[in-house]
Amino acid sequence: MMSPQRIDNQPQRTHGSFRLRAGRPLPFGATLVPGGVNFSVFSRRATAATLVLFEKGSAEPLAEIPFPREFRIGDVFAMTVYDLDIERIEYGYRMDGPFDPASGQRFDPRMVLMDPYAKAISGRNVWGEPPDWNRPFQYRSCLVPEDFDWEDDRPLEIPLEDSIIYETHVRGFTRHPSSGVRHPGTFAGLMEKLPYLRELGVNCIELMPIFEFDEFDNSRTHPGTGERLLNCWGYNTVGFFAPKAGYAATGRFGMQVDELKTLVKELHRQGIEVILDVVYNHTAEGNEHGPTISYRGLDNSTYYMLTPEGYYFNFSGVGNTVNCNDPVVRDMVLDSLRYWVSEFHIDGFRFDLAAILGRDPSGRPLSNPPLLEALAFDPILGKCKLIAEAWDAGGLYQVGSFPAYGRWAEWNGKYRDTLRKFLRSDSGQLGELSQCLQGSPNLYGWNGRGPTASINFITCHDGFTLHDLVSYDHKHNEANGEDNRDGSDDNLSWNSGAEGDTDDPHIQALRLRRMKSAVALLMVSQGVPMLLAGDEVGRSQAGNNNNYCNDNELSWFDWSLVESRSGLLRFVKNCIAFRKQHPVLRSARHPRNSDFLGLGSSDISWHGTRAWFADWSPESRLLAFMLDGRYARDGQMPDDSLYVVMNGHWEPLTVELPAPPAGGSWHVFANTGADAPDDSYEPGTEPRLPEQRELLVGARSVVILVSR
Repeated sequence: MMSPQRIDNQPQRTHGSFRLRAGRPLPFGATLVPGGVNFSVFSRRATAATLVLFEKGSAEPLAEIPFPREFRIGDVFAMTVYDLDIERIEYGYRMDGPFDPASGQRFDPRMVLMDPYAKAISGRNVWGEPPDWNRPFQYRSCLVPEDFDWEDDRPLEIPLEDSIIYETHVRGFTRHPSSGVRHPGTFAGLMEKLPYLRELGVNCIELMPIFEFDEFDNSRTHPGTGERLLNCWGYNTVGFFAPKAGYAATGRFGMQVDELKTLVKELHRQGIEVILDVVYNHTAEGNEHGPTISYRGLDNSTYYMLTPEGYYFNFSGVGNTVNCNDPVVRDMVLDSLRYWVSEFHIDGFRFDLAAILGRDPSGRPLSNPPLLEALAFDPILGKCKLIAEAWDAGGLYQVGSFPAYGRWAEWNGKYRDTLRKFLRSDSGQLGELSQCLQGSPNLYGWNGRGPTASINFITCHDGFTLHDLVSYDHKHNEANGEDNRDGSDDNLSWNSGAEGDTDDPHIQALRLRRMKSAVALLMVSQGVPMLLAGDEVGRSQAGNNNNYCNDNELSWFDWSLVESRSGLLRFVKNCIAFRKQHPVLRSARHPRNSDFLGLGSSDISWHGTRAWFADWSPESRLLAFMLDGRYARDGQMPDDSLYVVMNGHWEPLTVELPAPPAGGSWHVFANTGADAPDDSYEPGTEPRLPEQRELLVGARSVVILVSR
């Protein structure tokens, strides 16, 4: 007797040689189902939709299959097509409807649109390879098999207070000829450098945008060479679900998904988490004059914030603004993040211009933004790190007030600015500096947020590198082809006595000391430190503070610096190891500045040139603090006590030392005023300080002592 055959997965009709049936509206995108592929796309205002199939790489469509009227459910067009060769098929959609920009509608059935849920995108498969501009549809959606073997990998869930973030760029990290990797500038190339990251000691890598983007969206040329400048940063997302094919050594074969997953799996194996820098605030479609790739042609007024006249709001500063709090768009962002967590095992996200995610469709800031709340409480994102760049280009600045829901951390721009001012010896900084060192309780303590709300950084991809921060007073962005008009003029930098390169050994020594002092302060601050890749070896961008378009040696990590700046690298490694060894530096709560455990001294105390007497006057530039190790993790994890003295003055100063709280004697971990190898020691090998009652602290130097 024959078993009954299911009828709910059998074709119902045909279109030419293609067998079809009504599809399932969810999930959106192209989903493999028994015998076929389910295509589902949303449009509230389209009157008709057509699925367009291509043979991979072919300019002309293989087939165009209109969605029958009965295949539409609500605002979703859904259809299953059987017997497709998923490795040979690319697809898109034509959408019909009104073209009336004044009312926000821009349908054009002549266009083939990319699926906003595409898991892979072709069109920019090899980095920098000029596309065929005559090709009518530059981006094609591709199908992805779901057969990657993760073995026993899972997200690491490192507590945020224990994280040490390393911000880097997939291509720039290994593209330099000195990298010595087999596949420079790719996910595979980065994987070859994992031993370096492990030795450095960081446990979290933050990748600048790796969603598919268009490096050719910049039409400017290099003023010196005449070569076209490429957008190498990638803050112009084409698709929110697809990894950048040009970052994969296997991108030309459509294997970018597997290559990125392999990288994540190997990073986890080395104990290193992966945070993605994600850009949901705008897309590569730009303003009214930009290309139509997907969202604009699918349902313009749903995906974008529009003025009453139908123009694009520009809170991103680059042409358009994604309508993040529209329910459909909000779900798309959620679906995208869930996908990266569940399918790529991503550990967290840093949201570019995240303040935009809290605006309503007309641009007004919301008091309880639905998207931010949804992200905070989403079950799949429940253990993810959520980090906001808490401002946007429309003037909304929310550092300290970003809607956090007990989950969100922030790039602390005020920490960056204060540290920079202190490092160039500005007056009146000690009060703010003391807050920064404690995890910025003045910003986050008022609503119960702890130090982990503060992602501490002094430099990041946007602005000067650490080397340039101590080597330039002014930006030098001529290589960007905009006559040095682009980039910020407010760098809070000081060139240490000469602008740019110099042979003066005194200036070179001062710059090195200031770089070491910056790293030392970053690593002894409560909160979460973030280091910009290359700062550990003094990488320079020749004073360029907006290096988004230089896919060349101005951006690439020069690996010869690992040897030539080995002294600085050693110092940074020691500082990272020191932080990891001392839980008293990694508290989940702000210091209370009190003896709340009844130990006879407070958890943190403040000092000046005289022990127990900090000088908070505007012209004072020296501050010291002592952390009583008995308070580490609220007394649950007793640690050594630490004493840190920071001299921002241009003259050496003698300081009186307090006695260690629990007895013992002071040992020197770091002294940025000393030459290597006496500038730092491996934790556990620190020598005893010969004189226990006072200490001469060099000009613009930091000294870190540990009691033992």
